[in-house]
Amino acid sequence: MPDLLWDDVKDFFDPDLMGALPDVSVVGTSVEDWQAVFDLVGSKGWTWEYSVGGVAGPLPSAAEVLSRPADAETVDLRVWPVPDVLAVFRPIYAGEIDFDVDLRELQGQAGVDTLCEFLCALGRRLGKPVVITAEGDSGNAVLGFDPVADRVVLLGEPRRG
Repeated sequence: MPDLLWDDVKDFFDPDLMGALPDVSVVGTSVEDWQAVFDLVGSKGWTWEYSVGGVAGPLPSAAEVLSRPADAETVDLRVWPVPDVLAVFRPIYAGEIDFDVDLRELQGQAGVDTLCEFLCALGRRLGKPVVITAEGDSGNAVLGFDPVADRVVLLGEPRRG
């Protein structure tokens, strides 16, 4: 049985209510946690692209990425857990793992299932909650992976226009 059903969560997947690119985060992390994410991407066989200033290259260690000067070029780790679904990680700060997903790529039950599988994989590897908030609304989580429940759960209400 799926963690969440489309009919119960479709408002959380509505780009007009949540913003097209809701914020996904794991707080209280470390360089080791970022490395665990990098390792997970490789072990799952997900398609990925690492870029510095828009130029693709090999994925260095998390320690190398996170020790870059504050004024260095922007770093992105683009991950496709399935074709046509993109998560963009921005490794800037060791203390928080954050990334965006595009709700327009996650419609219907298949989209819900894909997101739940991705959040569960990350949360289980890190042993930490992975929460989603509406775009630009970091204070109000609406759903996320709960490591105690070992599944994705509802955490709040979508914002209303």
